[in-house]
Amino acid sequence: MAKRVARMGILTALAMVFSYVEVLIPFSFGIPGVKLGVANLVVLTGLYLLQPQEVFLISLVRILLMGVLFGNAASLFYSIAGGTLSFCVMLISKKSGWFSAIGVSAAGGVSHNLGQLIAAMVVLGSKKIGYYFPVLILAGIVTGVLIGIVSDRIVKTLGKLEPDGIF
Repeated sequence: MAKRVARMGILTALAMVFSYVEVLIPFSFGIPGVKLGVANLVVLTGLYLLQPQEVFLISLVRILLMGVLFGNAASLFYSIAGGTLSFCVMLISKKSGWFSAIGVSAAGGVSHNLGQLIAAMVVLGSKKIGYYFPVLILAGIVTGVLIGIVSDRIVKTLGKLEPDGIF
């Protein structure tokens, strides 16, 4: 149990560091609000190495801590909406067996953007910002594929380091 808690704490801290670095050094795609989503590396990789409930808790704690430390109520609401929907879609996609880690990540990227767009519609009380979704689909696919490639490499590398798995 102690090893499990320590592992989850380390991965939560790593996800927080990734989030913070992404804020400090924004990787702009020229599209307002679009980020690479480097913290999702921890979530996606975790889906292949840990129990789903552990990964969800890591994701949720990271979102809550980053929101409290560096955000506001609106950013926290958007992050929880996007992160929760993304996690659920990635978990279902992975369990279906139809997608590689890259496909799972792309589905997660698109659904994260959808979750945040729905949250924005609720906050603003308007469906008019839905016009932005096609742009967010493209951005989610591009960033999801990039994160998926890196995560796939991490999972394969960790599997080679220790036959029984490092986690």
